[in-house]
Amino acid sequence: MLSTQEREAIIALIKREVVPAIGCTEPIAVSLCVAKATELLGSVPEKIKVYLSANILKNAMGVGIPATGMIGLPIAIALGALVGRSEYGLEVLKDADAEAVEKGKRYIDEKRISIELKPAITEKLYIEVVAQGVDSESVAIIAGGHTSFVYLERAGEVLLDCRGGESVQDSEQDVELTLRKVYDFAMTSPLEELSFILESKRLNKAAAEEAFAAEYGHSLGRMLRREQEIKIMGDSIFSRILSYTASACDARMGGAKIPVMSNSGSGNQGITATLPVVVYGEERGATEEQMIRALTLSHLSVIYIKQSLGRLSALCGCVVAASGSSCGITYLMGGGYDEVAMAVKNMIANLTGMICDGAKPSCALKLASGVSTALLSAMMAMEHRCVSKLEGIIDEDVDRSIKNLTAIGREGMDETDTLILNIMTGKC
Repeated sequence: MLSTQEREAIIALIKREVVPAIGCTEPIAVSLCVAKATELLGSVPEKIKVYLSANILKNAMGVGIPATGMIGLPIAIALGALVGRSEYGLEVLKDADAEAVEKGKRYIDEKRISIELKPAITEKLYIEVVAQGVDSESVAIIAGGHTSFVYLERAGEVLLDCRGGESVQDSEQDVELTLRKVYDFAMTSPLEELSFILESKRLNKAAAEEAFAAEYGHSLGRMLRREQEIKIMGDSIFSRILSYTASACDARMGGAKIPVMSNSGSGNQGITATLPVVVYGEERGATEEQMIRALTLSHLSVIYIKQSLGRLSALCGCVVAASGSSCGITYLMGGGYDEVAMAVKNMIANLTGMICDGAKPSCALKLASGVSTALLSAMMAMEHRCVSKLEGIIDEDVDRSIKNLTAIGREGMDETDTLILNIMTGKC
């Protein structure tokens, strides 16, 4: 049985990691860092120098920036300086409008922005912004987490310096999770303490429905609702899960100015952890309590796996997030802990190795692949069919299986990450 102190720590962890975000979190984190540097400077910078880790650059190259109709970092940087407010966190650009976008375009045309890779940096999530004014400059650095400022400097005065100290990931390890603990927390915590998770249902469902009515990205979710595709896929719980999940991703990657509920710094992870569970639950008449516990189980499972994987890696985050939604769906199917553990093993056996080649509109395809596997894994688990320890990287112990997955993503795919970036930048 979890202690009150342990339960409160887990609730605080979820509330830190499951937060609203407008736009892809990597370019938005850059906007946030620019906004903070601009606020420290006290005026719109004459010049902005941005130094990034390779993973931030990779995830910011091909994604739409909300309310701009534009792709990539320059407009995100310009708007961060012109209208960004750091107090908004990952909704830093929610005040951007058409007038601000036009000013941002002029700012870019005036060659005020430079973007470079930060040399010899080991942190995968690293953003450094130097904002230069007429006679002063400021520095802001985010590292470890999308909103985690580790260094602030104004006119030569150091206001904050946490570099080399405890990272965001280290502090998260204070809450030591296992899949059993995740399950017990979701099943036994007082309902009123968990009801905040329903906001993920509201936000992410609204994002999907926004894309049903418009053209965003590749419009995969909208396409799956057309008569021709229904004749192929059928009009079923499965097809509706695919269309809702892909549609929310279409909107987010296509630059819709609409918030989604993120998980562990990723909107796509938040979408994938939420919408398959929501659609399945609504279709099967789940009670509010069942929906709350299923969403809690899904989101906390994702947070648990991400603790050892890290925020950014060469492993596609939908592998992790779809594992979470498979847990939630398995519970809604009537499964207990044993079936949930089986579903996770089935997920790991199938999707390990799916690469992350940056945030972009085609992420909707990967989310659709992930949630397809989530349903298959849940159905197998409910039949007590599970990939065995004799097969591949699966261990008898589910937590060990998770560690095998994250070790591959964190360590084994490092060279893959470098090669992916080289391929992406070689096209420019």
